[in-house]
Amino acid sequence: MAKRLFVGGLPYNVTSAQLEELFAKVGTVTSSTVITDKFTGRSKGFGFVDMDKDEEADKAIETLNNTEMEGRKIVVNVARPLEDRGPRDFGGGGGDRGGRSFNRRPDNRRRSY
Repeated sequence: MAKRLFVGGLPYNVTSAQLEELFAKVGTVTSSTVITDKFTGRSKGFGFVDMDKDEEADKAIETLNNTEMEGRKIVVNVARPLEDRGPRDFGGGGGDRGGRSFNRRPDNRRRSY
């Protein structure tokens, strides 16, 4: 069965093809992806590699974890499944206004016309 690996600490200029090339040295890679920012397209410095067999994935972890790639130490371990985070709570409003609008003066400072 295939095993997905998390690869962290990647240099920001590494492509998915380069990641696949690195992991192909230890086994059959079924897919590789470098995660990028959806707005800038720049790498986020991590990615995922799917290895064909569990034994190959284990060998990749043993061989490549804590090694250097273009001067950066990479971390390789088994990827954790994405957990259901449920609904997000973005908090309440902008604070308590005390029942008054912001542009009103206190009662003791009313203008007399």
